[in-house]
Amino acid sequence: MESFSDLIAKRRSMRKFTPENLTQDEVVALMKAALMAPTSKRSNAWQFILVDDKEKLKELSRCKEQASQFIADAALAVVVTADPLASDVWIEDAAIASIYLQLQAEDLGLGSCWVQVRERYAATGMSSDEYVHGVLDIPLQLQVLSIIAIGHKGMERKPFNEEHLQWEKIHLNKYGGA
Repeated sequence: MESFSDLIAKRRSMRKFTPENLTQDEVVALMKAALMAPTSKRSNAWQFILVDDKEKLKELSRCKEQASQFIADAALAVVVTADPLASDVWIEDAAIASIYLQLQAEDLGLGSCWVQVRERYAATGMSSDEYVHGVLDIPLQLQVLSIIAIGHKGMERKPFNEEHLQWEKIHLNKYGGA
């Protein structure tokens, strides 16, 4: 990328992937980015479960009633978990790590899409968190925030159009004031 501004403009959610696998170097770069994500008091309460097994990816694609089916076609799913006992801001810390993964994926020319797991439900009515715990045998103390689906882009998307920036949502010194 030429600049961080270009990176964030070009990073768009990708739900279509080619069948091409990721290289070991790409996976290592993604994990380095996740492990460099800042955390409160450097608690590092997050943990990451990498899934590239096609059957497991299919199972994970059913973690929500809607908007998770594309996980089945991803080359890699990174399940972002954290321990609430290790940090009272585990949600924020895991969210930062999730977006670091997505930004690194874009920088590598890969596509990604965040799948929200926390506070979501599978078609059966089971919580998505409980479902993912069962699929991956995750210890009970870890909570699942998200699954980041990553792969080679199956389509091109236009960069974010700055004409759509909602400047009216910016406030100076007080809400609604200038």
